[in-house]
Amino acid sequence: MIKNTINIIQKLNPADCFTLAMDEEIRQEGMPGSLCGFALELSITPDIEALSVRIEEFIRNFPLSTASLQQRGKQFYWCKRESSYQTFFHHPCSEQEDEELFHCNIIDNVINHLEPRETIAPIEFHLITGNKKNVFLLRWIHPFCDARGADLILKYLCTESESERQLFDLPKTESLVNLQLKKYKWWQKISLFIKGKRYIEQLDQLQSIIHAPQDIAPEKLSMAVFRLSEEQTQTITALSRKHVGLTGTSLYYIGCFMRALNKIEPEKAGDAYCVPYAFNLRKQKSISPVLGNHVCALFAQAPRTILNNREKLFNHLKQQNMNVIRQKLDYAFLPIMWAASWLSLKKHGEHLRQSFRSNTERSSFWFSDIGTPDLSGHPFFNADITQLFHLCQVTSPPGLALLNCQYNKQLTLSYNYIEPLFNKKWIEKLHKQVVKELLEIPD
Repeated sequence: MIKNTINIIQKLNPADCFTLAMDEEIRQEGMPGSLCGFALELSITPDIEALSVRIEEFIRNFPLSTASLQQRGKQFYWCKRESSYQTFFHHPCSEQEDEELFHCNIIDNVINHLEPRETIAPIEFHLITGNKKNVFLLRWIHPFCDARGADLILKYLCTESESERQLFDLPKTESLVNLQLKKYKWWQKISLFIKGKRYIEQLDQLQSIIHAPQDIAPEKLSMAVFRLSEEQTQTITALSRKHVGLTGTSLYYIGCFMRALNKIEPEKAGDAYCVPYAFNLRKQKSISPVLGNHVCALFAQAPRTILNNREKLFNHLKQQNMNVIRQKLDYAFLPIMWAASWLSLKKHGEHLRQSFRSNTERSSFWFSDIGTPDLSGHPFFNADITQLFHLCQVTSPPGLALLNCQYNKQLTLSYNYIEPLFNKKWIEKLHKQVVKELLEIPD
């Protein structure tokens, strides 16, 4: 019997359990868990008082944002806290400090802050201000929401009209994983489960190439953010459409990243690159910003033998993606996610990360493409949003993630990496090769 049910706000859904398992894997390595962030770069210092009032309104409307993640028996729940705590922080840079360094240090401290899962705030808002540089950082923990949910939270804050803000609401249905599963008969669910299991076994026949050293303990997450020009971005968009079509942009970034890694360190052991990426279950116009993740995991895998041939690589990735859709492998993972949500976090994490065949790390790197965030034309409390980037903690290995988005017609590449597994010099070398691959510049 679950105790203190009066304090329970909501049970985690299967997709939340998926991200919570990754939170546990990261914590087991002495890191702060699955912390993520969106950073908005602003033209000027925004209206701080108005921003604070809007954040307070958001928290009142979405009480989960101040909940505590608690385990009750074998399951996890969001529960009410006995006391309130601070969620909005203002970090002003003094005239004596270097603004660029100050901003970097604040973001570093926020994303590497180590705190128990039961007491950490599901979401925090950090405004970092200075004479020349102003950044608004939204930091959340992954079981709280997915990247699309965080994007909607920012859109809520940016929406001036109170009537339009009232359209942002709580989901009126149960988790999307369960809703999708209800569409299938019991024997169809079993068939999907077997299909998903066979797909994972097929992936695991090839040992993943891992660039992170296996014998070094992780210390902290670092990031390097690079922006390409409008002209470069236009060229990359055209090349992406040429190689993978209108709907396969993410595959283009993934393929180019695979080739870049293989070129700078071709001696690394392994048979293939294997990369997890998110399959989004949300309806496109959904405006329920919180209360859960609405994603399922898929994988892009390419054997090393085809990496040197761009045409073969992208044809392979396209065909792989078409097979996923044709065979409904995206939905085949749903019954696996549901079943895995009843496992212990340790077992769940092991099944997600470790290859069944070799018992080694399955993922070569992590990848996220949030496309073009829906913030264009929304002033941020009298300030314009000039650029943005996002960041996330990652397990080690692989210790490396590529996160990208487009804003103001410019492609932003955010490399999130764990030190000392990787360092800034190595990342800069990798980025140069990534740009060459994206722009199809011959060596």
